[in-house]
Amino acid sequence: MNKDTEKVQRFGNILVDGFHYLALFIIGATIVWSAAYEYLEMMSKGYAALKDILLLFIYLELGAMIGIYFKTHRLPVQFLIFIAITALSRHLVIDVQHVSDSFHLYLLLSISVSILLLSGALFVLSMTSKKYGRPEDDPAND
Repeated sequence: MNKDTEKVQRFGNILVDGFHYLALFIIGATIVWSAAYEYLEMMSKGYAALKDILLLFIYLELGAMIGIYFKTHRLPVQFLIFIAITALSRHLVIDVQHVSDSFHLYLLLSISVSILLLSGALFVLSMTSKKYGRPEDDPAND
């Protein structure tokens, strides 16, 4: 590579890294802001319902995912699955109270099956990571 190409490559890397860190800080700040808003709403109600607590867990998982991504530059798929399971569980808890017709019964059944499938995916991911390792554990990927 010639010197001009290397300079352009370095400048491009600086821009990409700058955007990367800026976006992570914005997303992290948005998660903190949203969680704080929801918490203040719960405090003003005087109690926290189960759906509110599950929502706080979603914010916690999102924050942890951002933290891991910030440190490793890798997105752990398992955290996305945890967030999906928590979100589906929250939806299930909210909709259980409103089951009145067969459509809702099928909706609840499909949500339950989705949670089961995602749990199976987590099991497969954890078993394969134990047997084959994870890409983020390989120092050659840094």
